[in-house]
Amino acid sequence: MNLVGEYLRARRELIRPEDVGLPDNGHRRVPGLRRDELAMLAGISTEYYTRLEQGRDRRPSPQVLDALAHALGLDEDATAHLRALGTPEEPRRRRPARVRPGVQPLLDAWHTTPAYVQGPLQDVLAANRLAVMLSPIFTPGNNILRSVLLDPAIQELLPGWQNRVGSLVAALRAMVGPDVDNPRLTDLVGELSIKSALFRRLWSRHDAKPHPSGGVHRLRHPIVGDLELHYEKFAVTGADGQLLVVYHAEPDSPSADALTLLGSLPEQSAPHTTDRTAPQSQRHQK
Repeated sequence: MNLVGEYLRARRELIRPEDVGLPDNGHRRVPGLRRDELAMLAGISTEYYTRLEQGRDRRPSPQVLDALAHALGLDEDATAHLRALGTPEEPRRRRPARVRPGVQPLLDAWHTTPAYVQGPLQDVLAANRLAVMLSPIFTPGNNILRSVLLDPAIQELLPGWQNRVGSLVAALRAMVGPDVDNPRLTDLVGELSIKSALFRRLWSRHDAKPHPSGGVHRLRHPIVGDLELHYEKFAVTGADGQLLVVYHAEPDSPSADALTLLGSLPEQSAPHTTDRTAPQSQRHQK
């Protein structure tokens, strides 16, 4: 696959000439920058840039990649992604996405703290009771990106869910890097491309940005109401791409009271997903 060429083409098509000091006479046949314009900005020949974009040169030097990243205005994360595409490592041995035996007991010991573990493709691999009570999206076997895009029940629980999808798609790009021939990734991208125009548009941009290490999520629960929860994400050592995600509320806040109430409810009170069409391979990853 021509990973570098696909990425460069997608990114240059997003740049307006006037944003980089070039004139726009209004008679352009293609969106964004032309090949010769990007080559000029990067200080390389148009012929060489064309070879890169067409996949006829797949080993650009780090200096060329950095020059192109600068010309495209890429941030640090996107530049790292371009470098990874241009200097792919040896194929990784793919292991089943399972959590270590000691992780689930650890999660279960946190009775007042929602927590779960997700894999590199955003599959939920393990979760504690309070996380599942908080939202069905955290049920082990679910794919978070797929649920947000395709499940109306999940969307009702996430105010402004459309604004979250871009970061999820970019995080998926960043996590897989050049490992795009992963069969499970191919299945997931293929399904979402067919079923979601929003995903098709975002995936075609080739944005790549790792998951943020922390932040605030706002959720809507049908019983305890709206919650504003802080989250932290930690890499699980010895497990490629697995993240431990932990939620907490500000002490003595309405959200903290809501979490306490949620933990006292019977499991039958948990909200349920309405989407039961996930492929078998995506529902059983534990």
